[in-house]
Amino acid sequence: MVSWSGHIVPFIVTVAIWFVATGLIAWADNRERATFSRSLAVGSLAGIAGLVVILIASLSAEVWAVYASFIGALMVWGWHELSFLTGASAGPRRGNADPALTGAARFRQAAATVMHHEVALALTALLLISLSWNVPNQIGATVFVLMFAMRLISKINLFAGVPNSTSDMLPDQLAYLKTYFGPNRLTVLLAVSIAAIAGATAWFAALALAAPLGSAEMVGASLLTTLALLGVLEHLFLALPFRDGMLWGWALPQRKAAAQTHAD
Repeated sequence: MVSWSGHIVPFIVTVAIWFVATGLIAWADNRERATFSRSLAVGSLAGIAGLVVILIASLSAEVWAVYASFIGALMVWGWHELSFLTGASAGPRRGNADPALTGAARFRQAAATVMHHEVALALTALLLISLSWNVPNQIGATVFVLMFAMRLISKINLFAGVPNSTSDMLPDQLAYLKTYFGPNRLTVLLAVSIAAIAGATAWFAALALAAPLGSAEMVGASLLTTLALLGVLEHLFLALPFRDGMLWGWALPQRKAAAQTHAD
């Protein structure tokens, strides 16, 4: 039986936060570079606050604590995303791909463009797992690990090649990353990735439907279900002729203004 408070509200909360938070991060990393230090300072404070929220909420298995842990994990994730998209923590390589490289050599070069960011994410995931070990509420760590896994899968797919590799939201300071994208093609890897994330979505959904009505377990599983479903959607965007600027064009005013000035 579908519950308003246990299924529908978590779905609405997750989609709303996903849409607004993605737009805000896109807005911040597409502004003038002079604003990046202030944005990173605000993002760092939010990330630290998110970590504190996760620590406090992890001690309670109440519904409010599940929501708090979920939001805290997204705050920590947003901090990492902002640091990456502003170019503060990407990787030791900051230039275009060498077109002569193929195979493992091309992969190593591509990995060097995002290495610092991926290591930071992995260390944060391990930190959250260790802090959440044997506590009543583990949603914060679970959310972060799920997002880390889905983002890593999407990056590997972009490297291998996808039918739709366009990204209106990739900021100018990271435009060189496009040269590491694979050819526009549909691969078995993308199909398997979509199927795997869809399977995880179905598993979380089964947990949400089986949990006691209105319980923290139901809310937590519903939040994870929606998050995984959004992951499926984002991977479908890689296969379909969809431009992310259609949803978050409002977050890119500086780029639009600059493009217009250049055209004039």
